[in-house]
Formats: sequence, structure tokens, C-alpha cells
Amino acid sequence: MRADRLVATVLLMQARGRVTAAELAGELEISVATARRDLEALSAAGVPVYPQPGRGGGWSLVGGARTDLTGLTSSEARALFLLAGPAAAGAPAVRSALRKLVRALPDTFRADAEAATDAVIVDAARWGDRDKTRPAVVDLLQDAVVRRRKVTFGYASRGRPPAPRLADPLGLVDKDDLWYLIAGTDRGQRTFRVDRITDATVTDLVAERPAGFDLQREWDRVVGEVEQRRSLLSATVLITERLLPILRDHFGRHCETLGTLDDGRVQVRVAAPMAVSIAEQLAGWGASVEVIEPESVRAELARLGSELVARYGPAGGD
Repeated sequence: MRADRLVATVLLMQARGRVTAAELAGELEISVATARRDLEALSAAGVPVYPQPGRGGGWSLVGGARTDLTGLTSSEARALFLLAGPAAAGAPAVRSALRKLVRALPDTFRADAEAATDAVIVDAARWGDRDKTRPAVVDLLQDAVVRRRKVTFGYASRGRPPAPRLADPLGLVDKDDLWYLIAGTDRGQRTFRVDRITDATVTDLVAERPAGFDLQREWDRVVGEVEQRRSLLSATVLITERLLPILRDHFGRHCETLGTLDDGRVQVRVAAPMAVSIAEQLAGWGASVEVIEPESVRAELARLGSELVARYGPAGGD
């Protein structure tokens, strides 16, 4: 797991002072290219790792060899824990390693490192959105979560103009490059899509954090509620195996493979809030997909097909 490697890389560099990508690859049993990417990721995140070109060069930590983490600044430690933290949620070994690293930090910024560990989680399951880029405001929100400071921002709910908000940021979720902020508000806990946040500012007000708040547990609750709303209707379809990955990409977690038929086609269950939602997703597939049931989805497909023929058929259109 990458978080294990990032932590191990920092510890190796502290122990030796300087390593090459090849040496690191040999120690961690990874490719040289992977070792180089990990070193570049640490440097880009703010950890004081830098390359030394030429014969006898390699990668070093600013300040030379160290056997503990006391040479890291607060911002550098925070950057390391923000990188490693998301992977620790499902990996007890990584979380144990992070706890040991926290104990090695100076008391003055140990709290920031602990907060950074739990500031972000990653959920790789797609909800159908694609072609998303990481919003620039993510870094500001991460800082607010770690420092426990309230944030003000404008938020545009679907179909409504932006409205000003004051919130206690509790954590961020990276859901396949679509980011969400979980925060406390005067109306209770809310989940905000980060790409709809505008004019965000970190205030000097201390954010309130509920006792026992667990970001992963809270996100699981949010996902459960959304999934229940999004999957009120399911349909059984047949599709060729080579097209199955594309169908999965369209429906994300709402695509369940049921089995393979004798003719080689795959039986799949897909889900969406309404019959028309499923039909609109499948209409462009033409005869490549066959809907077995329910009849409501088949009827919507027939309606869409009739509309297309009427508009674009030989006797229709302009």
C-alpha cells in the first residue's frame, strides 16, 4: 500500500541521510519508477525531500540524516500525514505506524499531525460523475479541518443561487476525484460538494467537533442514505462481456454482475431512481444491450426510440 511506502521512505531517508531511487526500490521491493514517483509525491506535498544530481547524488532530507521525526516542521509533518492518512482507514498496520510516528513528533504540533491523519478519506466508487478536476479550495479546507477553524463560503445548491454559510469543517472525502466536505452547521451536520463551494475563507473562530466523531463512519452513513435514494428501481439487462466495463463506468456501484449465459452474454442488474433514468442511460447502446425487466424500463426505451425515429427517421425531421 502506498501509505506504507511513503512512511517507510521517510524513515529510511532519516536513517541514511541520502538514498537513490534504485536503493529505495531494492529496500521496499518496488520498481525504480515507483520509488521515484513516491519521492516526487513527498516533495510535492511539502515534505523536505529533494534530489541531488550528478555522480553520488540521490535524494536527501533537508537537514541531513536523522533517527527521529523531530527535525520536521509542523507544515512538513502535516503534509506527510495528509498523504498517508487516507490509506490508513482500511489498513490497521498503516494506522499503527502513523500512531508511532505521531509519538515521535514534538508536542507543539503533534495535534496537527493527528488531525491530518483523519482529515481526508478516499472512496473510489464512482457515483456517475466523470471528468472532474481537484478543486483548488480543497487545500484551504484541509487546512481548516486540521487547524480546527470555522470556514465561511458561498454554496450553490442544485437549482438555487449561492448562499453564504458558516460551518465547522469535520473532514473531506475524495470520491473518485469528486470531493465532499462534511461539516457542522447551525442546521445540523451537512455534506457539501466542494466543486459548488465559492469564496471560501478560513476564520479565526475555533470549530466545534462532536465528541467521538469518526469521519469514515459518518461517510458510510451518508453513502447509505444516498444509495437508498438513488437505487429505488433496478433493471436486469444482458450485455456482451467486452462492453461490461463501460456499463460499470456508467452506473458505478449501481451495477451488479449476476452471471454469464450460455451465449456468452453477461446478466447484470443496474439501478437508478426512476425507469426513465435507466432508459436514458441505456438508450445509446442500441441493440448491444437487452433489458429483460422491468416492463417500465422497456416501455421507456420504446418511447425514446419512437421519439428518435419520429425526429430523425426517413419521414421525420426537417
